[in-house]
Amino acid sequence: MVPSAICILLLFLTFLWYLIHILTTAFQRPKHRKQLPGPWALPIIGNFHMLGNHPHHSLQHLAKKYGPIMSLRLGLVPTIVVSSPKAAELFLKTHDTVFSSRPKLQASEYISYGAKGIAFTQYGPYWRHVRKLCTMQLLCPSKIEDFAPLRREEVGLLVQSLKKAAEAGEVVNLSEKVGELVEDITYRMVLGSKSDDMFDIKTIIREVMSVLALFNIGDYVPFLRPLDIQGLTKRNKRISKIVDQLFEKIIWEHEQVSKSEQVQGHHHHKDFVDVMVSLIHQPLNPNDEQGYRIERTDVKAILLDMITGSFDTSATAIVWNLAELLRHPRVMKHLQEELQRVIGTDRMVEESDLRKLSYLNAVIKESFRLHPIAPFLVPRESMQDVTIDGYYIPKKSKILINTWAIGRDPNVWSDNVGKFYPERFINSNVDLRGHDFQLLPFGSGRRGCPGMQLGLTTVRLTLANIVHCFNWDLPSGLLPQDLDMTETVGSVPTKAQHLLAMPTYRLETK
Repeated sequence: MVPSAICILLLFLTFLWYLIHILTTAFQRPKHRKQLPGPWALPIIGNFHMLGNHPHHSLQHLAKKYGPIMSLRLGLVPTIVVSSPKAAELFLKTHDTVFSSRPKLQASEYISYGAKGIAFTQYGPYWRHVRKLCTMQLLCPSKIEDFAPLRREEVGLLVQSLKKAAEAGEVVNLSEKVGELVEDITYRMVLGSKSDDMFDIKTIIREVMSVLALFNIGDYVPFLRPLDIQGLTKRNKRISKIVDQLFEKIIWEHEQVSKSEQVQGHHHHKDFVDVMVSLIHQPLNPNDEQGYRIERTDVKAILLDMITGSFDTSATAIVWNLAELLRHPRVMKHLQEELQRVIGTDRMVEESDLRKLSYLNAVIKESFRLHPIAPFLVPRESMQDVTIDGYYIPKKSKILINTWAIGRDPNVWSDNVGKFYPERFINSNVDLRGHDFQLLPFGSGRRGCPGMQLGLTTVRLTLANIVHCFNWDLPSGLLPQDLDMTETVGSVPTKAQHLLAMPTYRLETK
């Protein structure tokens, strides 16, 4: 068959499949229930053409017309966009159970062993027990505290590096420095070391994160998935093999060390891999000895989630905080004054100091308000038909909570909504744990981020020391108000241009 005939046949089959899908959906939809407002969708692509490079911006604009709960269609997937605190509470608290699942994504199915980690796993007994296991074994307060010396050491190395740059009068790439710090802390906590002789871990993890963030047409138009138009199926299969080899080697090495220590009677500080390896073949539910047992693939998927979930999130948060402080010298000065008053000028900030730094916490909250790390959080999926606010929402709908729009809603934050003004959080009860739906950097409810406390500790400690130990000037006479704050395109919008600044050491030299 000639290529033109193949194209015509594919177009015909596509149209036929779409027509059947639309008719089936129309007949299945209850006629007596109100449908959510939303823009008209095009055949096949739905409303994708309306998203632009920064969907959270575009959807905020659409919400002004269609309301805080609106309906879209992304490809063939019914999608609900939530853009106000009151609406977010309905989805994340009132009806949390209904919306506690995740949409299936091809990348996580391949790379994360059938979505066996935490972030992208569908709701059910497996996910509930895995989350409980991770919360109790890896992310509990005592485990976070165990790694405090590691964080102190790594932040100390960063400060020494910045001090050398200050003495040499060099401009520092803060985006790179902070990114390397977070990566090193993550690798040491999870794997026990910063590097690996056989594999370039950082390159592999970066590729995994790149693939997970890519738009895959097969996730939204399922009948196109077998055609692999973008070549992502082939790429996902290739990466999944590399990831499996990487984690198999890491697990095997930890098993050998454990066996050796048992013989010699020695014990080292346990990293996340050690903890997870000790649980292999143990029942996932301790109360069900005959039930599902933890397999090596489960451990690999969980460890991969731990690494990818830590990388960009903490580093991006720190860089946005620093960028806003450099743009607002008044706020920088106020924060340095608090640090000097609480800490003094003869030492670095310790984790035990963080609870005393109220203005630091206000700065971080304000940065999360304006620059949420994941503007839509991790998308949820409805597990059944449900009626909310009188509107019908069908099963398998994708739920996007536009935290970027919520953080810039003048009805919530007053007329200075676009201004970086940490004082709005002084004497405020708004926290970061998802109890206050006007600020949701870590989500809320059952699918809230389990690593919130670990991530916040890294962000607070790093930011506090960078600001406390150094004064900062923008390079080449750049004025604060001229600092470029453009976002990158992606699920985790980072600062498009690397943050460059010149440090001056400000602590007393012993």
